Amino acid sequence: RGYDWTDRFPLIREAVANLRPSALVLDGEAVCCDPDGTANFEKLHSQAHNERVFLYAFDLLELGGIDLRIEPLEERRGRLQHLLRKVTGPGVQFNEHIAGDGAIIFEHACRLGFEGIVSKHRQHPYRSGPSKSWIKVKNPSAPAVLRFQEEEA
Repeated sequence: RGYDWTDRFPLIREAVANLRPSALVLDGEAVCCDPDGTANFEKLHSQAHNERVFLYAFDLLELGGIDLRIEPLEERRGRLQHLLRKVTGPGVQFNEHIAGDGAIIFEHACRLGFEGIVSKHRQHPYRSGPSKSWIKVKNPSAPAVLRFQEEEA
């Protein structure tokens, strides 16, 4: 949404600063986890745990002034994984992908209480907004989804 939260999440700020890019645009999601590793959206929104928030990075859109959005997802993610090897500490983590049957993966994600899944075509360039290149499927039972539905009601 265009907010600058640089000061809000120090782990992410420090990890990205250590990469020392002349220009860098990552696509990812800020996360705060419980001790068992499960994402906890209440902790993320409360701001009481900002010092523990890290970024799951899942795409690299620009590096060193070069627009990478025209490259296939597979290539961008390969560059991202290579770049993130330089990160020390927990501030930015590469979000592994899972290849397979989307329906089965979604079923497992729901059982684990995840918010949902995003499925992307590996050979397509980056597209923001609605696209045939990717789809987000939300778990209707996830706490974050339920809270959003209640707020809209």
